[in-house]
Amino acid sequence: MKQDLVELECQRWASKGINIKYEIRDNRNGYKAGALREGMKHGYVKMCDYVAIFDADFQPEPDFLWRTIPFLAHNPEIALVQARWKFVNANECLMTRMQEMSLDYHFTVEQEVGSSTYAFFGFNGTAGVWRISALNEAGGWKDRTTVEDMDLAVRATLKGWKFVYVSDLEVKSELPSSLKAFRYQQHRWSCGPANLFRKMAMEIIRNKKVSLWKKFYVIYSFFFVRKIVGHIVTFVFYCVVLPATVLVPEVEVPKWGAVYIPSIITLLNAVGTPRSFHLLIFWILFENVMSLHRTKATLIGLLEAGKVNEWVVTEKLGDALKAKLGTKAPRKLRFKLGGRIHLLELGVGAYLFFCGCYDITFDGKNRYFIYLFLQSIAFFIVGVGYVGTFVPNS
Repeated sequence: MKQDLVELECQRWASKGINIKYEIRDNRNGYKAGALREGMKHGYVKMCDYVAIFDADFQPEPDFLWRTIPFLAHNPEIALVQARWKFVNANECLMTRMQEMSLDYHFTVEQEVGSSTYAFFGFNGTAGVWRISALNEAGGWKDRTTVEDMDLAVRATLKGWKFVYVSDLEVKSELPSSLKAFRYQQHRWSCGPANLFRKMAMEIIRNKKVSLWKKFYVIYSFFFVRKIVGHIVTFVFYCVVLPATVLVPEVEVPKWGAVYIPSIITLLNAVGTPRSFHLLIFWILFENVMSLHRTKATLIGLLEAGKVNEWVVTEKLGDALKAKLGTKAPRKLRFKLGGRIHLLELGVGAYLFFCGCYDITFDGKNRYFIYLFLQSIAFFIVGVGYVGTFVPNS
């Protein structure tokens, strides 16, 4: 078992005189927030000023603490130092390449801008160091949503604490390479922020410790635009409204709104990963498909519906399994109708395909059918689960 291997490794270091502890708990109450909260209860934590947090698949370099702690030690106003993620399996498959593009934009633009302009950004849940006094002042770890990291970050910033993002400090990590794992992750990342916004919007507005501009940034830019409107508008406009215009010729979307502005935004999104620029078309189609899943999760979060607190650990293929399977993880999917069919995606794909056929038959002057057919194919591919790598059960 992995736990046994970790315990043996801790014992090995302890035998060399290193002060190291191996701790586990006997339940999963509160999921990750519960585990972190339980970990902070140990007596030796009281002797520490800072806590570094890493998910199991993260591999920090030996100098990680040397490069993060000085920010906290020399500036008492800073609560969090966040490092950048570097993906060891970005070349695993096309899906991981597209994830890399999205996350590189997140770090290159969103984290960098938030850090430099407002000293605020959402903690990524790993590869970061917290000042324990700030963590405690903010109320500690709460499991009221599936984004305990973002929850803590917002509460800490409302107490007046500042954050620093260190862009040149990279920590190796792994991307989910199966569609099933990626969908679970995206559900959590979309549902959680929407639910947190519902719970904290008024608290942010009433807060007296931060400036009006910072509150506006957190509510409007960080939450409303990026975590809620972005998903919904992407799906509704590109997958519902724009296709519908071919059925209702009286409704015409100007080219600047349908083509030019989206193209500029897309090109800006690609700046973080120049090596994948040639995959831009695939990335657009895939992001539009995933916008359906994210929109559904966002609405669940806002309405606090059925799966609002669903927490499924993101499955990673891992180096150990790769070694077991051979030199490379299998790229050929084993097609099974069972759990791979996603009816919503297939339904939207059929709608887009119908709109494309209608356009090419009765009009076609704007050549929307080219986009409609490509996007429908993307929905069909995801709808039957034929994307990512296949992870065997044994």
